[in-house]
Amino acid sequence: MITRSWSRKSIAISLAVAVLSVYSMVVLASPGQRPSGELSVSGQVTLNGQSAISGATIFSDSTVTTGANSSAVVSLGKLGRVEIQPNSSVKLAFSDSSLNAMLDAGRVRVSTLAGVSATVTTKDGVAVADSSQADVFTVDVECGNTVVATQTGVAALRGSGVDSQVAAGNSASAGQTAPGTRCTPVAQPTTFGSLSGGALAALLIAAGGAIAAAVIAGGNNNDLNSDGGNATVVSPTK
Repeated sequence: MITRSWSRKSIAISLAVAVLSVYSMVVLASPGQRPSGELSVSGQVTLNGQSAISGATIFSDSTVTTGANSSAVVSLGKLGRVEIQPNSSVKLAFSDSSLNAMLDAGRVRVSTLAGVSATVTTKDGVAVADSSQADVFTVDVECGNTVVATQTGVAALRGSGVDSQVAAGNSASAGQTAPGTRCTPVAQPTTFGSLSGGALAALLIAAGGAIAAAVIAGGNNNDLNSDGGNATVVSPTK
C-alpha cells in the first residue's frame, strides 16, 4: 500500500511539472513580447542615463542622449530606424506598427517603411509621417524652434500656428528661434551622409578647374609651337 501511494504521488508530481513546463513555453513563445531594437553608438551616448555601447538592446519608453561629437542609431527592424545626432536627447516609444519620439534637444532623422505610423513631438508641435509610403524626415530643435525637412515621402508639421505638408526636398518650421541663439538649422534634406548644395558646387568647380588646368598644361607642352611670336595649334591627331 505504501509503495502504491508513493507511486501515485510521483506520477502526480511529474504530471504537474510537465504541465507547468508546457505552459511556460507557450507563454514565452506568445507574440505579446515587448518590442525591442538594437542600439549602435559613436562617442559618448547614454541609454536611460547609463553609458551605452553598440549592440545594446533598447525597449520602448527608453531615452537616448548623445554628447558632443557623438551619435547613435536605433534600428527597429520592420519599423525602420532613428538616427540621433550630437547633443541630442530623445525618448522613443514603439509598438509592432508605430514609432513615437519625443525630441527634447538636438536633431533626429527618422526612416520608416510603408504601413508604419511615425511621429516626432517637440515643444512646438508634432511631425507626422505619411504612413501610406516609406518616409525619411529630419526634425531639428537646435535653434530653439522646430524645423522639419523631408528627404523621402511626406511629413506633416502641426503646431504653433503652422499646419503644412512637407514634401521631399522641402522644409518647414514652427515656433520662434530662441533669442541670442546662434546656429544653423537643417534647411535642406542633404545634411546626413550626403553633400550639401554648396559643397557639391564647390566640388564641381574644383573638378572643372582641375580639368581646365590639365588641358592647358597639355596644350602648352604638346600642342603649341612658336613661329615668330604666333602660336600655331597642332591637332592632337597628328
